[in-house]
Amino acid sequence: MIERETRDGVLTLRLAHGKASAMDVELLEALLRELDALDGARAVVLTGTGSIFSAGVDLYRMLDGGEAYVRRFLPLLGQLMRRLFTVEKPVVAAANGHAIAGGGLMVLAADHRLMADGNGRIGVPELAVGVPFPAAALEIVRFAVPRSRVQTLVYTARTLAPREALEWGLVDEVVERGALEARAHEVALQLASVPPQVFLLTKRALRREAVERMDAQAPLNDPAALDVWIAPETHEHIRGYLARTMRK
Repeated sequence: MIERETRDGVLTLRLAHGKASAMDVELLEALLRELDALDGARAVVLTGTGSIFSAGVDLYRMLDGGEAYVRRFLPLLGQLMRRLFTVEKPVVAAANGHAIAGGGLMVLAADHRLMADGNGRIGVPELAVGVPFPAAALEIVRFAVPRSRVQTLVYTARTLAPREALEWGLVDEVVERGALEARAHEVALQLASVPPQVFLLTKRALRREAVERMDAQAPLNDPAALDVWIAPETHEHIRGYLARTMRK
């Protein structure tokens, strides 16, 4: 589900959960466990396997599980987004391919964001799927994406190719696929060279307002968002979205 490798004090976590590393309860729980066990790591690299970083929420699993599954899944999703955004160590995201919806949010939550050149796309098409952003997720977008781009990106549900994502500010670098992990490791070591307490205090200061807004909106228990996520009409919209996606 998650492959681990430690070198030079840098912990690399590779998502390896099926072909698309779609986000389900089990993957969210596994990621949270990893992020809560970083004591020996100087920095973290988060990447994927194959040609996809993460396709976002496992919508098929959500439809199959129904309301009971969503009530378990949605708080975990908010918890993971907040935790990833506030990790005490430097986090480098290395998107090896498609990083869509929840996958894109994981990239945006990092301290430095790399994307492999090629056919991968990144974006947050939650509105096209038909679900609202959890509070933590939307605050990550507001923090990471240039202000002039946020509203367009969210409302249009647009996904971007690597070079376009660089232009829009969703990623910091576009790297040849074969050099992606090496470059991510290099950046992680650069960030880890900052004295840990200095880095942590600076990161907390930079992200404080976003975290305060996350917490003010009760990201782990948003009843209005939950009502939409479990509504039958939402699930019907998702089925239509999946059908359209399969036809492309």
